[in-house]
Amino acid sequence: MKTVYTCFITDIIHEGHMNIIHEAKKYGRLVVGILSDEAMVKFDRFSTISFEERVELVKAIPEVDEVIIQKDLMYDEVIKQIHPDYVIHGDNWKKPPMKAMRDNVEKLLAEYGGQIIDVPYTYNESVKNIDARIKEKLAMPEYRRKRLGQLIKIRPVVKALEVHSGLTGLIAEKTVVERDGELDQFDAMWISSLCDSTAKGKPDIELVDMTSRFRTIDDVMEVTTKPIIFDGDTGGQIEHFVYTVRSLERMGVSAIIIEDKTGLKKNSLFGTEVKQTQDTIEHFCEKIRAGKKVQLTDDFMIIARIESLILEQGMEDALTRAKAFVEAGADGIMIHSRKKDPAEILEFCDKFRMENKETPIVVVPSSFNTITEEELAQHGVNIVIYANQLTRSAFPAMEQTAKDILKYHRAKEVDDRLMPIKQIISLIETL
Repeated sequence: MKTVYTCFITDIIHEGHMNIIHEAKKYGRLVVGILSDEAMVKFDRFSTISFEERVELVKAIPEVDEVIIQKDLMYDEVIKQIHPDYVIHGDNWKKPPMKAMRDNVEKLLAEYGGQIIDVPYTYNESVKNIDARIKEKLAMPEYRRKRLGQLIKIRPVVKALEVHSGLTGLIAEKTVVERDGELDQFDAMWISSLCDSTAKGKPDIELVDMTSRFRTIDDVMEVTTKPIIFDGDTGGQIEHFVYTVRSLERMGVSAIIIEDKTGLKKNSLFGTEVKQTQDTIEHFCEKIRAGKKVQLTDDFMIIARIESLILEQGMEDALTRAKAFVEAGADGIMIHSRKKDPAEILEFCDKFRMENKETPIVVVPSSFNTITEEELAQHGVNIVIYANQLTRSAFPAMEQTAKDILKYHRAKEVDDRLMPIKQIISLIETL
């Protein structure tokens, strides 16, 4: 009897899956792969149930002869393992970015004469409603909040992209590319005080109050499911910080990053060009402890950002602070630098990892932007934040468009470099 293989990426079995199963059984013995949690997150999927529960869902289907684990989006390992005569999938994988997966399967099967069976993709109202319910569940605070911690455990490095609106949130949520035969995308979103303030036309000096910044979070959360890391600047007064922590936790934010500075906040990349005062270790530790004390769950993370390298206080000061902040309860350490050479960042990471193997390290490679995520991961980095690139790319483009409309007294000259409005609208889903 011939072997037929298909793979499911789902928390629920719906009409579309059953159509594939019924079609597959016509060709022989059916083996169904269940995509691992690690592979699912690469495909913009985060399970709302355990892997074991997903396996049992499929095992309960009478037509299924065997259930196996597929540990990667690409099919190399599983095809080598079971050598199927046929691989069956919905025909939605004929279009990018999923086409990379189909190309991978086609190449593997061609080596021994296996075949692909493309089944018309099912996306009727029933399936659409199921997908919507799963997305809604993933967007709920109790699910979203813990997702960053889960990602740190299963991803070599977590990639977070700056967002400052619902639309930029959708870009972070939905952008997928093929890279070296794999699908790749962002894992999380960063809501930066700099970009949030800039979008509102205000200086980045903690002028925009938390109520306004929470509205940005609401806008992003309403249309996305990925975890959010919030830029909390200095955290403000301890008495205020505890309320910020409680509010963010309730909203479903995964983490807040606070920096060990005091007084009127200035952007760190100014370094010693402007007067900036670093907080004492004792006071900042007190702030961390106070924030951790008011948390109601273990999911929310307080990450301590160390400014010692920015302010030229030296490596030992940075390491001393990191140790103290972790002992005070910090769930992660962010180390920052304004140098173009990443050497001091890597030195910090290596020395910190000699003493501490577990606490997550966060970096923001804005100045030292030549280093890759893979290289940073080799030095123990867990989270890489692209902190302002969407803002910095958008504003020059908008300014030039405005100038050209004024120059030519019409819009024709700018049209070729504009995204079609239909493409923008396609990012936005209707109910």
